[in-house]
Amino acid sequence: MSKLLNCTNDDILDMFPRIKSLGGGPFGEDADIFGDTLREVVQDAPQTRDLPFKQQTVNELRNFLTYSDEDIERVSWVVLGIDPTADVEEPPNWGSFPTLRAFWSAVLHAFENDPEVQMGREIDPSM
Repeated sequence: MSKLLNCTNDDILDMFPRIKSLGGGPFGEDADIFGDTLREVVQDAPQTRDLPFKQQTVNELRNFLTYSDEDIERVSWVVLGIDPTADVEEPPNWGSFPTLRAFWSAVLHAFENDPEVQMGREIDPSM
């Protein structure tokens, strides 16, 4: 059963601010400017964020993935500018995920495995 059925779009955006930010950036309408394939965009998403954002995103996504598939779908359609499950023709070889849960799980995996998150500290880019 849906926990978010009676939530407005604004309520959802307030509940998931990091996911909202990703939906307005690398997973927005122009996602293809962030990479050649959807998987590349997912893998590169943490690189443009600071450590606190990355850590907060990991926590938010872990919580988000405890929701039902119905709720994940509802939130995804509110925050995303793309459909990561669609089989699109342009750009060529863009790729897709079988489900929204699989997509968000891949995003969580990318953030969890970011070197700064793994080390628990920011890495000086000049080194």
